[in-house]
Amino acid sequence: MTTPWPPRRTARRPLAPRVAAPREPVDPARIGRRVVRRRAKGMDAGAAAAALEDARFDARQASRHEDLANDVRGRAELAEWERIDQLLAVAPPGSVYDPDTDAVVQAELTAEAAAAAAREPELREAARIAARADELQALRELGTLEQTEPRDGDEAVRDELTRRAGGYVQADVDGWLARALAARLGHYRAPAAREQATGLLPPPVLTHAALLAELARLVPGTDVDQMAFAARLATAEPEATGALAVFLARIRA
Repeated sequence: MTTPWPPRRTARRPLAPRVAAPREPVDPARIGRRVVRRRAKGMDAGAAAAALEDARFDARQASRHEDLANDVRGRAELAEWERIDQLLAVAPPGSVYDPDTDAVVQAELTAEAAAAAAREPELREAARIAARADELQALRELGTLEQTEPRDGDEAVRDELTRRAGGYVQADVDGWLARALAARLGHYRAPAAREQATGLLPPPVLTHAALLAELARLVPGTDVDQMAFAARLATAEPEATGALAVFLARIRA
């Protein structure tokens, strides 16, 4: 008895949220410096010196508390007040602090803008993966996934679907990719894509594809439903399944 395709639908597990766009890590020190600069804007040397003394007092108070001893933001704020105090101390009389003319601040803003531009491709890729995962999920629900050819990058989409399912292996998606890889459908028509897939797909999918390819060569015209056992073998014993595919290739040769 063969396993029908597509597999019978069962109660769906709640999917995890869509893939989140990569976020820049929170930097307490940078937050502290920005707070100081906003407060210091328009201060003259005397006001900055007074603010520095307040910051030093706060630092001494914090040092008495164990939970505040490693306050990264507090140390950064103190260091920034010291820098601004020194900057105004050597500035012409009557000068006030302006972050728009602070060379250090402007250099940081330039570096941050360059980093944001460098992250833009990563953000676009995350959005593409999320949209494609939504599309494949809809095709699964319609029962038409097997009629769709995979595209470049669908290996990452498989990982996203697995993440949304709480880490459970998506057997129908894995089977779809294995059949496409074996039959060289979609982007797998290109040898480079098939070679790249060996580093992107897990062993059960790769050995499933290898076994399907050899069985199709040995028995041309065999219906996919008649080879449903290949997926079960690949899932249970991927190494043995790979060895079987190699053995069949030797027989064919």
